[in-house]
Formats: sequence, C-alpha cells, structure tokens
Amino acid sequence: MNSNLKQAVGENFSVEAMHHARTMTWKVVDEVAQKIRPGMRESEANALCKEILHELGMDRIWHPILIRFGENTLKTFKQPPQADPQLAANDIFFVDLGVVWDRHEGDAGATFVVGDDPGMKACAEAVKTIFAEVEQHWRTTGAGGKALYEYAAQRAEALGWRLNVDIKGHRVSDFPHAIYKAGNLSDYEERPDACLWILEIQIAHPTRPFGAFYEDLLG
Repeated sequence: MNSNLKQAVGENFSVEAMHHARTMTWKVVDEVAQKIRPGMRESEANALCKEILHELGMDRIWHPILIRFGENTLKTFKQPPQADPQLAANDIFFVDLGVVWDRHEGDAGATFVVGDDPGMKACAEAVKTIFAEVEQHWRTTGAGGKALYEYAAQRAEALGWRLNVDIKGHRVSDFPHAIYKAGNLSDYEERPDACLWILEIQIAHPTRPFGAFYEDLLG
C-alpha cells in the first residue's frame, strides 16, 4: 500500500473536526483524572469515565477505555491488567481514551500522580518532556514515523528512562480510520501528515515497577 493511501481520509474529513475531537477527548481525560481518588479501583474509574463520556455526548468509543493504576502502568494497550487494583495514597495512573465526536476520532492519554512520591512525579513529567521533544522534532526536521521513534528511544535513554518499544503510534481520521490499514507510526518511513497520526510514548522507571504514558495528535 502506498503512502497516499496510508494517509487517506474520507469524504467527511475535516481538520477542524479533528481538533474538536482532540479537545473533547482531552476534556474527558482531565475531568476523569480530577475525580480519581486513592481507594478507587480501576473498574470504578472506568465506570466513571463512561458516565462522563455519555454526559458530554460522544458518538461512541472507538477503542476500549484504558485506565491503569500502579504496576499496570507498565502494561501495553493489548496486555490485560493485573487484577483490579486500588489506587494507593502515593500512586501513579494513566488515562487513555479513544472517542468519536462528530464522526471524527479523538485519542488522548496522560499520566497523573496522587501523593508525593518523587520518582512517580519525575516519571509523569518525563513522559511529557519526551513527547514534546519528539513532537518538536517532527515539526522541525520532517522526520518520518520510524525516525521519530528512534529519536524517542534516544531521548528516553538520555533522560534515564526506558522507552516501551511495543507502543508504536497509529492513524486516526474520520471514523473509522482502520479502513486505510496504515499500520504503526513507528513503521511509517515518510513524514506523517498533520492531524492524521497519534504519537504514543510509554516509558518505564529503570528500577521500580511503574511507568508513564502520554499520547496526542500530531498537528
């Protein structure tokens, strides 16, 4: 499949609608994170998220809600969670949402910390820093998707973290993007166009059993 087809869009595609989907998805991520408290279980956080999504009038969820606490922050999207953990007083968690708004796909994720564990706070900040550096690299160099993830690995290592190379980024579009069979961003040799790709970054603490995740739309 050539690159044009990998970056194809439907007749109803709109950059403005993609930005709206992004804004709404981030709104839910932040609102859910503000309401998650120590003692809550992952399943309860998922239920809370579903309520908020319905209240805000989403079209549908296009990938399962993913809220991970503690050690589960090391797991990838496709790995099942370990049990149904409770959030501790000093803990780390992330929220990852893929939601359709006005027929366009939003996908956003971020990591949050409760309590005052300095290692967890540093991890949550580091993943945002790495994401921002890779996004800036995309904007300024014209790097392709594969090169972006090579750069992400370099920056993670330089900052003292381990990049999870099984998290690879992906297409979004007017729903459903899957018909374009574009594959992973980390396998895409050319420069990804704006408003069509999600950059995902997941890192792990070098010695402790937790990690952090951040994703957003390029463009």
